[in-house]
Amino acid sequence: MNEQLRVLVVSHAHPTVSLGGAEIASHNLHHGLKALPNVESVYLARVGHPVPRHAASALMSLRLAEDELLFHTDDYDHFFLSNGDTQAISRDLLRFACDLRPHVVHFHHVLGIGLEALYALREAFPHAAILVTFHEYLSICHNHGQMVKRSSGQLCEAASPVACHGCFPDIPVSRFLKRELFTRGMLGLADAFVSPSRFLAERYSAWGIEKDKLRVIENGIAVEAAALPRALQGPNPRRNRFAYFGQMTPFKGVDVLIDAVSRIPKDIWGEDSCLMIFGGNLERQPIDFQERMKKLIADAGDRVRFYGAYQNADMPRLMRSVDWVVLPSVWWENSPVVIQEALLHGRPMICSDIGGMAEKVRDGKDGLHFRAGSSQDLADRIVEVLGDTQTWDRLRVSMRKPVDHVGCAREHLKLYRALLRRKLDAAMAESPVLLSHSL
Repeated sequence: MNEQLRVLVVSHAHPTVSLGGAEIASHNLHHGLKALPNVESVYLARVGHPVPRHAASALMSLRLAEDELLFHTDDYDHFFLSNGDTQAISRDLLRFACDLRPHVVHFHHVLGIGLEALYALREAFPHAAILVTFHEYLSICHNHGQMVKRSSGQLCEAASPVACHGCFPDIPVSRFLKRELFTRGMLGLADAFVSPSRFLAERYSAWGIEKDKLRVIENGIAVEAAALPRALQGPNPRRNRFAYFGQMTPFKGVDVLIDAVSRIPKDIWGEDSCLMIFGGNLERQPIDFQERMKKLIADAGDRVRFYGAYQNADMPRLMRSVDWVVLPSVWWENSPVVIQEALLHGRPMICSDIGGMAEKVRDGKDGLHFRAGSSQDLADRIVEVLGDTQTWDRLRVSMRKPVDHVGCAREHLKLYRALLRRKLDAAMAESPVLLSHSL
């Protein structure tokens, strides 16, 4: 097993085009793998509208690194996670993959690329190890993979064709059943599934993914120098700068956070405390949510400051002015990258007590929990930390360190090699001839 291992990492988008957690995680894995000896990693990311296809081929570079390519697709069915442009898959994707001859194909999402790409690569490379990393519940839930009921906003404990029809009355139960069978059948072609959190892995296991195929591996980040704590000034300094990082969507609970800040008595909040919002895309959200946000923002007044969208490279600079990071999501987050960033920079967190957030942020050690969706409970936590100057220092000392991207890559490499050994053993059992591509 001394031959150089060739890995194809497939992402639904490139971080330079779309700065989401899954994009960052997949890109960090690619760079982590490249840092390991005897490993060659190539990164293939889907791109689509508004970026135009440059030529007949779906493969593009856009002046990225030599080992990073884009695969253009626009004919995508979000309901079935299906790519209608199968010609581009067979003509361009497979031609590229056959030149690379990967030992491992690792999907981070099939969004945009489609389950057909997984099927095509499985058929073309029957002895390769194919993996899928789950970043949310998209394979299970048509509601943006959030597992939140559309009518009530309540968390969905278990998906089913009948329950999904309740969220989408215009879509027949039979169509949801077809979606489930198609999605689960195509995913069944993979050799293993990676989940960054135990919580998400358990959800997929309950849905029908083989438990033995599931492996929990935390996402890694590129570790850099941590931002120093904010310098405190004045006669009675407090750690009173609270920050929200992320998209301004209903699922992220930013409305819960702004409402909580408005509930804090003026004598406790004072004149020097502030909530700092780093994020955007409010204009793309449902109108009723936009209207609710406008009212909450007006009520909060100068307690809230908006700084707009940011790039991941901005985080060290932004963290210098932050004391607390707040994660108020109302859905079962998997492994938000901002948690890793907060751990790296030593900023204690206040987060919802559900899903991957509650798993990653240890209550009383990495931060504090509050009851998900409760503005009053969140306000109570903020009041507590504003009134106790020792909490921030105590939490900062007990916070764990984040997983770095090279360590994450090493864990993946162990899994890759174990899968390849297993497949080789199975092939050898069928035929004594040593497979030419095996490790």
